Amino acid sequence: MGVITTSIISFTVISVNLGFPSTFISIWLRSWAIAYIVAVPLILIIAPRIQEIVNRLFKTKVLTK
Repeated sequence: MGVITTSIISFTVISVNLGFPSTFISIWLRSWAIAYIVAVPLILIIAPRIQEIVNRLFKTKVLTK
């Protein structure tokens, strides 16, 4: 999921900001690698904490038979 998300976002931002110069692929791959290195560890650290908050905010009763 991290690979797909970071590649799409970096592609979009670079194409909007720079257009498509002849060096687009190398710029995009470098930016994607940086985004991936930053995003994946953050997702692994932040996601469980956000899940805890959501669980506390939306507590549901478990029904048993």
